[in-house]
Amino acid sequence: MTDMFIWALLITAVLLLAVSILLLKVIKVYVQESLNPTPFATPEERKLKRLAAESMEEEVPKGPSIWTKLMGLRPISEEKDIVMEHKFDGIAELDNPTPAWFMILFYGTIIFAIVYLLSYHVFGLGKLQEEEYAIELRQAEDAKIAFLQKPGSAANKINENNIEQSKDPAVIAAGAGLFKTACSPCHGEHAEGLVGPNLTDEFWLHGGTVNDIFKTIKYGVPDKGMIAWEKTMKPKQIADIASYIMSLKGSNPANAKAPQGTKQN
Repeated sequence: MTDMFIWALLITAVLLLAVSILLLKVIKVYVQESLNPTPFATPEERKLKRLAAESMEEEVPKGPSIWTKLMGLRPISEEKDIVMEHKFDGIAELDNPTPAWFMILFYGTIIFAIVYLLSYHVFGLGKLQEEEYAIELRQAEDAKIAFLQKPGSAANKINENNIEQSKDPAVIAAGAGLFKTACSPCHGEHAEGLVGPNLTDEFWLHGGTVNDIFKTIKYGVPDKGMIAWEKTMKPKQIADIASYIMSLKGSNPANAKAPQGTKQN
């Protein structure tokens, strides 16, 4: 169904291109006539020209050109057959048909709309936007799982359920650097607490285990102004910060904020 939709778009694009070319020719003729208008012929000259054209048509009969068909033009010799009955100020109006290119484009849009309606809203051959969105979400989730299963991506598998506290000095140092950049504006340079709570005592608002801390950093606390870092940091980086915060317990920094939350050992 997607291929049919693409073909329909291509056909529409070709029709629009053809219409644009025709309009360009019309504009060109209009500009030429504006700059160098063709003088009006006298009734005698028009009669002579009509007689000459009729004699030429009799001698060399030929059908209308493609341009004439597309533009819906009628030869001058047939003007007398399409003159409308009413006149105004001596001016007669011709009952020219709608150009073929316009009718092709008009009926083409109707056919396209019917095919689109039947395909997407009646028979369900195509996917609507909501369905495409759901499919893309599933594909993204599958791609994420495939990525996590690749060799060397074990660090990305860390989550709030399987994280383990690390006391490795390199991990603590990495977590300290990340904490200083991301967390210190709210929790203080030494986690003593500013806008956010003190992270060095035994009292916690959202749990004090390494799993709880990882979860809080990952998903944030929107109600209290803490953003979720899962879209900005990798799981390994969040784990490093959690291990660093765990290492600060009992450090008693200066100007520590008053305890908040529930006491946990």
